[in-house]
Amino acid sequence: MSRPQPGWTVVCQLTDLVPERGAAALVEGQQVALFRVGDREVLAVQQLDPYSGAHVMSRGIVGSRAGAVTVASPMYKQVFDLRTGACLDPVGKEPQHLRTWPVRVEGDVVLVGTAGALVDALVAPLATPATLDATEAP
Repeated sequence: MSRPQPGWTVVCQLTDLVPERGAAALVEGQQVALFRVGDREVLAVQQLDPYSGAHVMSRGIVGSRAGAVTVASPMYKQVFDLRTGACLDPVGKEPQHLRTWPVRVEGDVVLVGTAGALVDALVAPLATPATLDATEAP
């Protein structure tokens, strides 16, 4: 792999991540929890547990709920969707969500998107207008 594109930070090798387990990384001064799910998919959320204030999300228990890949906080057991960061079970408290980061796996290298990657991800769908089939309603 050549040098990463602007907006992406090389974090680790895919083989450094144990499937269904979390690992912590520092990306542009932010603590990020990485989770390898399946063979080549890696998801990233904030390491900070919004309920306890501790940086522990990478120590959470990976599972699933209604088709969503989840992590349960090791502190107070709130459950979060790893793809969206949504709190699925606030355990009697006000729902608070986790920040997520885009992740790419190139070869065996895991890259986490930074501010530039997020802007690219938001602008790219706008660059190619969607076309509707003549039989579809607008």
